[in-house]
Amino acid sequence: MTAAIPSATIQTVDTPDGAFSILADDDGRVLVAGWTADPDAVLARLAPAHRPAHVRAVDAASPAAEAVAAYYAGELSAIDTVPVRQFGTALQRRGWAALREIAPGSPFTYTAFAAALGNDRAVRAAASICARNAPALFVPCHRVLRSDGSLGGFAWGVDVKERLLAREAAQG
Repeated sequence: MTAAIPSATIQTVDTPDGAFSILADDDGRVLVAGWTADPDAVLARLAPAHRPAHVRAVDAASPAAEAVAAYYAGELSAIDTVPVRQFGTALQRRGWAALREIAPGSPFTYTAFAAALGNDRAVRAAASICARNAPALFVPCHRVLRSDGSLGGFAWGVDVKERLLAREAAQG
């Protein structure tokens, strides 16, 4: 079992899609990110064993917040190098790494994502990997669609997913 994170920072920035909060460890690795200003909703994305013991709000722009601003300004690759820290099985970690390889404007279906993980029949596992992805945007699970091309679910709302995909298609 991984030890709890001693402390973390949380900051909320404004985006065209609404408030966006970033929870990062003391090394600047994003633990959770999503479209909310509610710290409890952010922390709920982590299993209790992985939640930081102390969280402090910060106002100064972090590299992650600067990457979010750059992404929304049209530099879609700005999110690609932001470090993240995720807790999961070997398959989940492999899946989250694969999500970071999906190019903006070129979404995968869950079937194609499963195939990229080595088993094109593991669609449920692929969907579960997306559902358990905590640092949304930085690990772009929004780039995975249902096999019929429809949006499917998204922890932060299908409307946000739709706008992210439209933005990426227009600029990608």
